[in-house]
Amino acid sequence: MATQPPRAESLELLAKLEAALKRRGVVTEDEIVQKQAAADRANPATGARMVARAWIDPEWRALLLRDGTAAAEAMGIPMRGQPPLGVLEDTEAVHHLVVCTLCSCYPRAIIGYPPHWYKSAAYRSRAVREPRAVLAEFGTVLPSGVQVRVVDSTADFRWMVLPLRPAGTEGWSEDELTQLVTRDALVGVSLPEAGRKVSHAA
Repeated sequence: MATQPPRAESLELLAKLEAALKRRGVVTEDEIVQKQAAADRANPATGARMVARAWIDPEWRALLLRDGTAAAEAMGIPMRGQPPLGVLEDTEAVHHLVVCTLCSCYPRAIIGYPPHWYKSAAYRSRAVREPRAVLAEFGTVLPSGVQVRVVDSTADFRWMVLPLRPAGTEGWSEDELTQLVTRDALVGVSLPEAGRKVSHAA
């Protein structure tokens, strides 16, 4: 889906806001440049590596589940000014699905920019009303005994999913496991599969 360039009036408004913030000492030009660079670097590979590390390192897994923001910062991901990050652990009995019912709140520092379908009114409403149907459209069919828990990502708190580690990946390295985790798995609409590796190239 093609991305439309920002309108001239939007860019003008942004420039005025930045100028006002700098005049009042709220932010410096260097901080703005660093924030933009961090946003441009963010992509699903970051979240994928966090998941892969959790699969092989119990202490890291505990930190990730206890405080996602601290875990991200421990990996060198700047989280200053970002809403807190929570991590939802899938189990054999519970599968998590993340949605923002109001707009498109999304852990951008960890996963990058949200896909167009995440921002759509159809996903935002149907994920709550009929989550299994939505999952099926992404090719994810869960056993009837697995509970689907829908979690609302908001302006105050962002969420990421820690999916189950695929069977048959015992002994795999962190790099190998990272290649199994897609952006969609980090939101909960798909599952990692041992036979399907992905590219996280921006």
